[in-house]
Amino acid sequence: MEFKNTHRAMVFPGQGSQYVGMGKKLAEQHPVAKEVFQEVDDALGTPLFKLMCEGPEEELILTKNAQPALMANSLAVIRVIEAETRKKINELVDYVAGHSLGEYSALAAANAISLWDAAKLLRLRGESMQAAVPVGDGAMAALLGADMGVVTKLVNEASKIGICEIANDNAPGQIVISGEAKAVNEAINMSSDFGVRKAMSLPVSAPFHCSMMKPAAEVMAAALETTVINSPDIPLVANVSALVGSGDPSDIRNSLVEQVTSLVRWRETVLWLSKQNISSLVEIGAGKILSGMNKRIDKELISLSIAEWNEIDEFLKKIESGE
Repeated sequence: MEFKNTHRAMVFPGQGSQYVGMGKKLAEQHPVAKEVFQEVDDALGTPLFKLMCEGPEEELILTKNAQPALMANSLAVIRVIEAETRKKINELVDYVAGHSLGEYSALAAANAISLWDAAKLLRLRGESMQAAVPVGDGAMAALLGADMGVVTKLVNEASKIGICEIANDNAPGQIVISGEAKAVNEAINMSSDFGVRKAMSLPVSAPFHCSMMKPAAEVMAAALETTVINSPDIPLVANVSALVGSGDPSDIRNSLVEQVTSLVRWRETVLWLSKQNISSLVEIGAGKILSGMNKRIDKELISLSIAEWNEIDEFLKKIESGE
């Protein structure tokens, strides 16, 4: 099977894309997918795949479960693609990137971190992020219909009564803020005065990607220090810079630690990729959240979402024909 060279990148989803049943059919249809889920279960010492298949949903959405589950699902898709093409992912794509925890999935796909270590790191990441702030003390909100300049002014005003920071620059008109509950609620209440079309509180258990996550960053720094990290086989666009890093393992460690408390620069990441002559972005794993955001960022980009066998099969046909 010959695959023609095209300019594409693979992107990996973050928390919120999980759903009960993800990966179940793929594991039934392809043995290498089943092997991925078994290895993750072995690494964690818990039947995570059973939870992914059967729920309950309230257990799956817990940060400590959702993060390794989403990574496992994405890597199962990667392994199936590699098995069917008899090629490594670095022969099929030019770049990888991931949204928040998806950066770990991207690193595992690029052979910078082992599947085993990625599972253990994400379980720890989820637990430490949840433990960093008492439930109810933090909050997050999505702001729709405003640009970064407007939201920066809004969070600066809200910060007068507590921590309020920009957590995610997801797409034009879609920005997420994070911080102390009182300050985030104040930002929601003031949002219309700043020209924000809509402000919605998000149903999250902790204020992710803000300075309140510093205790979690310290936990991850210690864990990453003892984790074997290799230079990725595929250039990775980092969340914290929206640029390709050096690939040096120490730089990857620093970036992953900084990521816990820093802004996820997804809009800038996609724009950077489009400037590198990337014509298609392939979302690997559960949900279609990134594909929706990517289309809003650059309408010229082709966006695909791949999670199930029929979607993998369609993707294989596309790359074989040079699309």
